[in-house]
Amino acid sequence: MKYSPALAATCFALILWQTVVTLTGLPKFILPGPALVAQTWWENRAVIAEHTLVTGLEVVIGLVIGALLGVATAIQLATSRMARVLVQPLLVFTQALPVFALAPILTLWLGFGLWSKIAMAVLIIYFPVTSAFFDGLMRTPQGYLDLARSMQATPARVLWHIRVPAALPSLGSGLRLAAVYAPIGAVIGEWVGASRGLGYLMLLANGRAKTDLMFAAMLTLGVLSVVLHLAVGYLTRNMGRKGQ
Repeated sequence: MKYSPALAATCFALILWQTVVTLTGLPKFILPGPALVAQTWWENRAVIAEHTLVTGLEVVIGLVIGALLGVATAIQLATSRMARVLVQPLLVFTQALPVFALAPILTLWLGFGLWSKIAMAVLIIYFPVTSAFFDGLMRTPQGYLDLARSMQATPARVLWHIRVPAALPSLGSGLRLAAVYAPIGAVIGEWVGASRGLGYLMLLANGRAKTDLMFAAMLTLGVLSVVLHLAVGYLTRNMGRKGQ
């Protein structure tokens, strides 16, 4: 029963898509129907699966590295006033820069392989994880801190036994957001320069006017993002229980 809303929304989107195609009479190279896209996906499933594995690997590695860096940065900001004075303004400033414009530079520095795409994913998800976890660390219930102070707990014990567990739900929110953003970074990196991945496949299909294949690759990317979001959501729910 809990999957009924998602199934209903999917059916509604497919019906709406087919209705638009039927009523407008647009040619297939402009807007293919869902049946044609499904047929193309099945005919090219081996190729799509190969590119999906590449993009999935980039996304997962980028998500892990970005999450670890974000957690480490948030802890440093929460425990060091000097870090908040020096580092936090820089983090905010970096968000004013167009991260997408950094993709060509990262490709120049790291090459056309996996690491330039992983770096893009890291850059996109790093700030949301850092910001969410830092906010959670700074919002520890005052009663917990007063109790720890009365028991003469050391700052390290307060951090690892009180502040971090209490901030896990906030970290979970940041990770769920990162799971949605990470594929965007990987695909943008593939658009700039790659020979594998769903982003590369979309560009290749677009250049050859194979709009149905481009839609198939794009929908596969969407499914990958949803699966990743659900997996991270499952992990974060467990973290939330530990933090309670």
